[in-house]
Amino acid sequence: MADEKDRKAPLSLSSRGKLELKRPLESGQVRQNFSHGRSKVVQVEVRKKRHVQAAEAEAARRGRGNAADSKLREATEALTGDLTSEEKAHRLRALQAAQTRAEEEARRKAEEEARRKAEAEEAARKAAEEEARRKAEEEEAARRKAEEEEAARLRQETAGPAPAAETPAAPTDTPAAAADPAAARRPAKGRAGDSSDDEGAAARTARAPRRVADADDSAAPRRASPGPTPAKPPAKTPSTKRAEPKRRGKLTISTALNGDDRSERGRSMAAMRRAQQKERRKQQMNGPAERVVREVTVPETITVQELGNRMAERGGNLIKALMKMGVMATINQVIDADTAELVVEEFGHKAKRVSDADVEIGLVSGPDTESEMTGRPPVVTVMGHVDHGKTSLLDAMRESDVVSGEAGGITQHIGAYQVKLASGARITFIDTPGHAAFTAMRARGAEVTDIVVLVVAANDGIMPQTIEAIRHAQAAKVPIVVAINKIDLPEADPSRVRTELLQHDIVVEEMGGDVQTVEVSAKKRLNLDKLEEAILLQAEILDLKANPDRVAEGAVVEAKMERGRGSVATVLIQRGTLRVGETFVCGKEWGRVRALVNERGERLEEAGPASPVEVLGFNGTPEAGDDFIVVEDEAKAREVSGYRQRKDRETQFVKSARGSMEQMFERIQTGEAKELPVVIKGDVQGSVEALIGTLEKMGTEEVKVRVLHAAVGGVNESDITLAKASDALVIGFNVRANPQAREMARRDGVEIRYYSIIYNVADDVRALLTGMLEPTFKEHFIGYAQIREVFNITKVGKVAGCMVTEGQVKRGAKVRLLRDDVVVHEGSLGQLKRFKDDVREVREGYECGMSFENYNDIQVGDFIECYELEEVAAAL
Repeated sequence: MADEKDRKAPLSLSSRGKLELKRPLESGQVRQNFSHGRSKVVQVEVRKKRHVQAAEAEAARRGRGNAADSKLREATEALTGDLTSEEKAHRLRALQAAQTRAEEEARRKAEEEARRKAEAEEAARKAAEEEARRKAEEEEAARRKAEEEEAARLRQETAGPAPAAETPAAPTDTPAAAADPAAARRPAKGRAGDSSDDEGAAARTARAPRRVADADDSAAPRRASPGPTPAKPPAKTPSTKRAEPKRRGKLTISTALNGDDRSERGRSMAAMRRAQQKERRKQQMNGPAERVVREVTVPETITVQELGNRMAERGGNLIKALMKMGVMATINQVIDADTAELVVEEFGHKAKRVSDADVEIGLVSGPDTESEMTGRPPVVTVMGHVDHGKTSLLDAMRESDVVSGEAGGITQHIGAYQVKLASGARITFIDTPGHAAFTAMRARGAEVTDIVVLVVAANDGIMPQTIEAIRHAQAAKVPIVVAINKIDLPEADPSRVRTELLQHDIVVEEMGGDVQTVEVSAKKRLNLDKLEEAILLQAEILDLKANPDRVAEGAVVEAKMERGRGSVATVLIQRGTLRVGETFVCGKEWGRVRALVNERGERLEEAGPASPVEVLGFNGTPEAGDDFIVVEDEAKAREVSGYRQRKDRETQFVKSARGSMEQMFERIQTGEAKELPVVIKGDVQGSVEALIGTLEKMGTEEVKVRVLHAAVGGVNESDITLAKASDALVIGFNVRANPQAREMARRDGVEIRYYSIIYNVADDVRALLTGMLEPTFKEHFIGYAQIREVFNITKVGKVAGCMVTEGQVKRGAKVRLLRDDVVVHEGSLGQLKRFKDDVREVREGYECGMSFENYNDIQVGDFIECYELEEVAAAL
């Protein structure tokens, strides 16, 4: 019975407010009772327990307010009744939906209220704008009326007192017209109900000429208003109307819609003033204007248009003047200075002839005063034989820089660098690429090098290249410091080096001379400090100074083109200070300093005297040895650069094909010449005789030297004329050519070579004679190949399938085709392939494919002999 009672117990909620079911005896089943004693067992679905307190917390978190909390409390109380779980969940969802609808309605009402407020504010703003626009229009109308009255007053004062008959005709405006000036200016037919006859007469009077207005003065009193006479002058309004036809205006859509027809306004004060001034000028111009005589600068060449601009004349007039002279020229055609001068004089101006070379006047300033000079570091060039340790000594000296330890060492080599010694002194070293560059710099007169360090190996002594370095230093008149290197070797003999130097006019201090010698070892780093002391001592004797407070001048040590940086030049500043942003001229090129970089890759803002820096900003790549000068502006730089480029082009164009040494070599190699004609000019007779004897002994049966003329004295015009007629070389020994001869040689392409040492002349002439000898060729056999098969390939021709039987076959080598041991063809090998790939060579025992250049007559069984030709230069 107890089980039956439990089974029939109704559903209920626990006292804790949790919705739950009592567990029946049958697990997962419950019996449902119906009316009339019917019942049914149903399966119970197990669900997660729902806590009503969680719904209350969620409602409170969302901030639904007191009304939402009360509704949830009512829902909670309703759920405590005798309802099933489904009914309770349904009622809860319905309550939540109703609450959501209420919130949506409240939000919609708030948005509608905000929209109404925004519309009201927009309407108020538009009303305020309309009121402001109306006030602005009223102010503009008042301003226009005041301007018209002021213009009428000025015109009345300018025209003088008006006739007496016109005075009563002044008040033509009615009171309504005075209140509305725009209405007064409208035509009479636009106003209904007014006296159209009187106003039409007034309008006709305003548009008619002055004499018509004078004739109608009798009708003016009838049109006057009965009010009191205004304080303004009565002639203002009629004078304004008479001036209106002179004002030309344009009726636009905006003026028609707005009613603002500015064409009805009178002329402004500025227009009246301009008209008066124009009339005054017409009265003053009684005769022709005085012609202005100008001083016209006429260069060597100038265009017709530029000449017209300088004379302030039209280009058409210049062309007419040239046509009268018989010169047919266009506006862009270039004319010479003589023709331009005639044209200038034809137009009554003064011509001032200038030369293109005048652009370089003042480019290089004069010497500095002693008070402006300050001390500068010495510039040292290290020279000597390449095997005597010059590079090792440079590296050792570079490592002695105390700054290199701070910056991580020198990271790049720019051809010149500056080191700072432990004592604080600085030395600038130049790593010249060769003696030719050093000589070119000295020939330009640039004082680039102060001291030459001559490196001589203690084990080798004086070598031929060492002698050449000594000659370069002596020719440049630069003091020498001898560094005897490799003293750590067992066979080192410094005494022998000092003795051999005596043969070349170098007397060291140990033998009573003034040339310092230092025994060093670049490998062991011995006595490097003594070498530095010797350099500083020599610099102190020279007392090297420069002026840093001036525009920079220098010389290019080397130049190159780098990707991403453009043209870069290593410049040694000789005097002045170079700064970023300055404009410069360097040889034929110009530019603006974009950046300054030292030997460690650091950016600099300025560089002083004796400082080597990399300069970026060139428009083109300069040449080593070019001068570097800072100018005042870009126009000057362009002018100087253009002049130098034109001169260079002219020099290249004028140079004759028979004058230069290089083209003489070409003629000799082609067999056109077997003798070398020369013209010799020397300082003394003994030197001339010695030169003649030395050159004539150098000849052989095949080539020889022919002396056309030999005399004492400088090179003159007759020597150049003789050399040009005979294609000869002019040799000047301790003499120079006069200016006229130099100009003639440049024009005719005759080369003049100057010497001061006899064996230098002998070396150059021997080189010329050697080039006149035809070279010989020596044959070297390299291999044989037998033709096994012949293939005919379209667009290629016949190709031989071969087997290399001896030696090897190389592409591009000379070949002979042998058929029955008889040479049937001799030529070059065109293609050499192995399978389908091009190869450079095929060795013995391998197959290959070969084709001949311009020859296809090959047969199976032929042999191919491959050989190479070695050219052997002829020697005297």
